[in-house]
Amino acid sequence: MPNIIYKEPSQRQRRIAQEIKKIIAGALERGEVRNPLILDNFVTITDVDISPDLKLCTVYFMTLNGKNLGQIEDDLNAETWGLKKIIATKLKLRYTPDLNFRMDISYEEVDRIEKLLRDPKVAKDLESKSED
Repeated sequence: MPNIIYKEPSQRQRRIAQEIKKIIAGALERGEVRNPLILDNFVTITDVDISPDLKLCTVYFMTLNGKNLGQIEDDLNAETWGLKKIIATKLKLRYTPDLNFRMDISYEEVDRIEKLLRDPKVAKDLESKSED
């Protein structure tokens, strides 16, 4: 199995990712996308990851009710050209990063883990280990 080395993002990566997050969130809030499904659902940008060379950007999103996530993901990915153009006008970078939208499943994972921890069998097991 190969060793995968995870490198923390640089300060510049973090700063640019935050700016991109603000720009995209603002564009969605102002209705600067053409797709009515995106406009009708309350889309929240939860996180942005950017590659070290600043050319690839993964944007994580969630909707208020969690409905139509797959369709909204496709629609947001179809809107990348317009959003990339907005980013290019606001950020003065040599290259405007390519955008890739992904639904944020971290909240579902948190819920799943919390449900597991609340399970009586797990609680009993955790309780017996704390007594040891």
